[in-house]
Amino acid sequence: MRRLAVRGAAGDAGEVAAPAADSTDCARGRHPSPRRLIDLCAIWDPGVFLPAVGWKRASGFARRRLNEAETLNSVREAQLELLEAARPRGPGSRERGPVLRMARQQQPPPWVHAAFLLCLLSLSGAIEIPMDLSQPPTITKQSVKDHIVDPRDNILIECEAKGNPAPSFHWTRNSRFFNIAKDPRVSMRRRSGTLVIDFRSGGRPEEYEGEYQCFARNKFGTALSNRIRLQVSKSPLWPKENLDPVVVQEGAPLTLQCNPPPGLPSPVIFWMSSSMEPITQDKRVSQGHNGDLYFSNVMLQDMQTDYSCNARFHFTHTIQQKNAFTLKVLTNNPYNDSSLRNHPDIYSARGVAERTPSFMYPQGTASSQMVLRGMDLVLECIASGVPTPDIAWYKKGGDLPSDKAKFENFNKALRITNVSEEDSGEYFCLASNKMGSIRHTISVRVKAAPYWLDEPKNLILAPGEDGRLVCRANGNPKPTVQWMVNGEPLQSAPPNPNREVAGDTIIFRDTQISSRAVYQCNTSNEHGYLLANAFVSVLDVPPRMLSPRNQLIRVILYNRTRLDCPFFGSPIPTLRWFKNGQGSNLDGGNYHVYENGSLEIKMIRKEDQGIYTCVATNILGKAENQVRLEVKDPTRIYRMPEDQVAKRGTTVQLECRVKHDPSLKLTVSWLKDDEPLYIGNRMKKEDDSLTIFGVAERDQGSYTCVASTELDQDLAKAYLTVLGRPDRPRDLELTDLAERSVRLTWIPGDDNNSPITDYVVQFEEDQFQPGVWHDHSKFPGSVNSAVLQLSPYVNYQFRVIAINEVGSSHPSLPSERYRTSGAPPESNPADVKGEGTRKNNMEITWTPMNATSAFGPNLRYIVKWRRRETRETWNNVTVWGSRYVVGQTPVYVPYEIRVQAENDFGKGPEPDTVIGYSGEDYPRAAPTDVKIRVLNSTAISLQWNRVYPDTVQGQLREYRAYYWRESSLLKNLWVSQKRQQASFPGDRPRGVVSRLFPYSNYKLEMVVVNGRGDGPRSETKEFTTPEGVPSAPRRFRVRQPNLETINLEWDHPEHPNGILIGYTLKYVAFNGTKLGKQIVENFSPNQTKFTMQRADPVSRYRFTLSARTQVGSGEAATEESPAPPNEAYTNNQADIATQGWFIGLMCAIALLVLILLIVCFIKRSRGGKYPVREKKDVPLGPEDPKEEDGSFDYSDEDNKPLQGSQTSLDGTIKQQESDDSLVDYGEGGEGQFNEDGSFIGQYTVKKDKEETEGNESSEATSPVNAIYSLA
Repeated sequence: MRRLAVRGAAGDAGEVAAPAADSTDCARGRHPSPRRLIDLCAIWDPGVFLPAVGWKRASGFARRRLNEAETLNSVREAQLELLEAARPRGPGSRERGPVLRMARQQQPPPWVHAAFLLCLLSLSGAIEIPMDLSQPPTITKQSVKDHIVDPRDNILIECEAKGNPAPSFHWTRNSRFFNIAKDPRVSMRRRSGTLVIDFRSGGRPEEYEGEYQCFARNKFGTALSNRIRLQVSKSPLWPKENLDPVVVQEGAPLTLQCNPPPGLPSPVIFWMSSSMEPITQDKRVSQGHNGDLYFSNVMLQDMQTDYSCNARFHFTHTIQQKNAFTLKVLTNNPYNDSSLRNHPDIYSARGVAERTPSFMYPQGTASSQMVLRGMDLVLECIASGVPTPDIAWYKKGGDLPSDKAKFENFNKALRITNVSEEDSGEYFCLASNKMGSIRHTISVRVKAAPYWLDEPKNLILAPGEDGRLVCRANGNPKPTVQWMVNGEPLQSAPPNPNREVAGDTIIFRDTQISSRAVYQCNTSNEHGYLLANAFVSVLDVPPRMLSPRNQLIRVILYNRTRLDCPFFGSPIPTLRWFKNGQGSNLDGGNYHVYENGSLEIKMIRKEDQGIYTCVATNILGKAENQVRLEVKDPTRIYRMPEDQVAKRGTTVQLECRVKHDPSLKLTVSWLKDDEPLYIGNRMKKEDDSLTIFGVAERDQGSYTCVASTELDQDLAKAYLTVLGRPDRPRDLELTDLAERSVRLTWIPGDDNNSPITDYVVQFEEDQFQPGVWHDHSKFPGSVNSAVLQLSPYVNYQFRVIAINEVGSSHPSLPSERYRTSGAPPESNPADVKGEGTRKNNMEITWTPMNATSAFGPNLRYIVKWRRRETRETWNNVTVWGSRYVVGQTPVYVPYEIRVQAENDFGKGPEPDTVIGYSGEDYPRAAPTDVKIRVLNSTAISLQWNRVYPDTVQGQLREYRAYYWRESSLLKNLWVSQKRQQASFPGDRPRGVVSRLFPYSNYKLEMVVVNGRGDGPRSETKEFTTPEGVPSAPRRFRVRQPNLETINLEWDHPEHPNGILIGYTLKYVAFNGTKLGKQIVENFSPNQTKFTMQRADPVSRYRFTLSARTQVGSGEAATEESPAPPNEAYTNNQADIATQGWFIGLMCAIALLVLILLIVCFIKRSRGGKYPVREKKDVPLGPEDPKEEDGSFDYSDEDNKPLQGSQTSLDGTIKQQESDDSLVDYGEGGEGQFNEDGSFIGQYTVKKDKEETEGNESSEATSPVNAIYSLA
């Protein structure tokens, strides 16, 4: 687990955050925008950088700074120099000493040094004049000095300035006044000096190239922009040329020159073939920084492509392609043999003479190079030689600057970034191979364009005050300094007795209002110039506050913070701070006041909360403002995510539990690899954790939990390692080529965090099974080179698969092919067999040999055979396939068989002899003297005489009995006469047939079976099975109509297996684990019902019923009686029935039902004819009773049986049995119960004979019955 922490403060809506400052805000006393990304005036605390705004906006900035920390080490070197330049002369300098000492002792990251320096500079700078006061112009925005524009767009030259009154603008071009009004294409933006040159109506942009300078003027002075050099981008076409083929000897050096057309800016050069394939570069073939392509030595393979130089131009986004070079390589070995390419010494194998190195660029043994300070220094050495030389770099008298030096272009180039004077000196490159070495010395001189040591700043004075402007710069050569005032040389300006020029300093004494002006300092040397504007403003202004009044600032406990009180006044007021309107001035101890008025509290404590008042005072008056400070608890992650290792496909949970100030809104987010994490379908984000389902390789990385509020945040980072399948091996190479072996070497792929345990080497050949890969061998995971044993005459191609605990990698790309020489076969085919497919043939088959056992071309097989008994001469034939059929053979005789492999190099070893048989014929005889003995009601014993072997005419497989059930001894019982069989494998005289039906007549026949099929059938035998026990009674049902009785019903057994003599019923009462006494009842064979009187209403019963024959009782059927009613449910029902609301509801329902019954009775008494044609689902037939008006008379249907009823045998109509029907409750009959014994309630009347005369019997005859039916 790794933890980072960033604390800060940011403002809420309507509130102001602890202020963030840039390089001018701190000094000018102006409150900065709450949208500022980061507070450069925040202070480094040990191990924690404490910015003054929330991480939500600062995270991108901070992460970039953390990633760039290594590249910013040069800031430390410049720190002391910048601090010295920034240190004020005079009072106040001693106050900054402790801060500087602290910064040196803590050693934070370099970017924090830079931020801290900017803060110190800003706190010691000049105060900005509010815009509502009169002031000279100040340039705020301008184009770069070297301004290159796209010729397809309008030209924009920027110049913006501020001042009061607002300044006016004019331009010079090539040091002459540029009259904008005379050129219709040129305009100036409103309230700005920015020039716009429009080419929509025509014109050439090249006509406007030159040097431009902007002048911003008001009545108090004139400010100047830099001299802006305007250039139009150019992308000229490549001159047409015909290039002859380049003829070169193999092993010689070669340079293909690019010579791109000059463009502005310079184009990017790259080499490709004419088919737009990139040229592969390595230490032998590479592109120099001048764009040329260098071959340290040419090889025959370089002829396989052509070479075209391409130039990409930035502004036009176009690519110019030069005509391609073609190479003709002269060689002593014209064959590009694969075995030579893999030779450990390719040059000697190809007959190329070895040479000592020599430099292709630069020429000679010494050269010099000049570079400007702050630029990148690129030194290059390209050498030829055989073998290709290696390049190494050194610096004379010291080491290379490791923090900013890196090697490029296969060590042929050395780049030193951000060059300083210390990088000057002598460097040398050493080119070496096994033939020798050579060196080239490069003398590096570092020059410098002017750079600021002390840039002039605006000077604000009160009448009668003294001041100075300082313009101090350095460079190589030493730059000259020129002063101007309002754009004119100081020498030609009107004399001013209050002004004195002393080299790089202008001193003002006893200044007056007339001294207001803008001064320019121009410092230059041959490598460039710097131009700075600084105005002198003389004002008499009482103190004023520039920030909103009564601000609320919230800060985090124990942080260092700063309260800004931006103010202005002339003379510059003095500022004092007070807390809660009482006490002395706050300065010293935990407080520190800067010159611009900012109050720094070094460590915030709870008691620091309160109201702070700042008071600014000068001779003209005073002004004050208040700031309310609230102290909040910090946000802390107290349970952090931990580093985890997970297999692909598993689930991972990262915890992040946070404690924060309850008055602040907490937001928890996650970063992956320092970028915002997208929460997809496989992820679940909760307040205190992140869960990843089905982990994949792409989920590996660092996960950062960011717990942030408006004011601060805490970070906790963990790394998730995903164990995945290894990457495929690469760069397969064949070496040590021999007739029967080769060495295969490969570069392992990434193991994806799970060590590689094994490598599987596979091969493919292109003769027998092209495209099919076979396993060759397996090696440990620590091996990346192995000797493979090979077979003769195989065109091998290899690939490698890596294996770890997670799985197997994808196969590597195939190696090049390698063919071994041929030889006679060393083995013969396997699985040789001789079997007949017909009665007069024998088919000889074998498994064909594969590519690794063929050993040569035209693999074939010599097949030999002869009868085993006769020892006749061998018959032979040559076969190219894997089978041969011998015809006209006797029935089932043994043969001796041999199959020998042969190729163009010779025959294989003598083959083994295999015994085969010719085809079989059907057996000629049947078993005789078949005897049957009945063992029991379901099994018999068989005995027979075996047949003679010569009648089998093949291999005897089994004796087989066919039998079928002819009839049952029970009358009128249908039986299936399907034939069944019983097999008796081998040559045996007896067997047992089982699983017969008892009390049945059977017939049986026997046959002999060989590989051809069945022989003739024996004499049919008959036998009878005795009586057996019956199967279980069918459909055994237990019903409980009431609490006193239980009804049992069943059907006869499906298989009586004899004459039924009765049924046996056994039942026992049980209540939980308690059992009663078992009772046995016997019934006649015709009885299928039984009613039992219950002994008590609580116990349940378990019934076992079986049928009997003379043999005994058969299989039993078991059932249990239903469970008794739930007593609690019954009590609850009774309780509900006594409730008043229930009684009222039932009365209302009864009244409604009564009304419905009356309406139905009236409708039925009105004739009974209803048009129902539209409700019939079938068309009318001629027999349908139909009235003339199309209506049906329902009076005929009144006497039809109800749906769900059935007619008895005597013609009376009976209702179907229903478990929930009841007898007439009012007549005192027995009420019926459900199967679980629950009472339904009365809803039918007594079944009198009169009720069958109409369907009224299914209706309630009284409101009471209707109520019960609804209940």
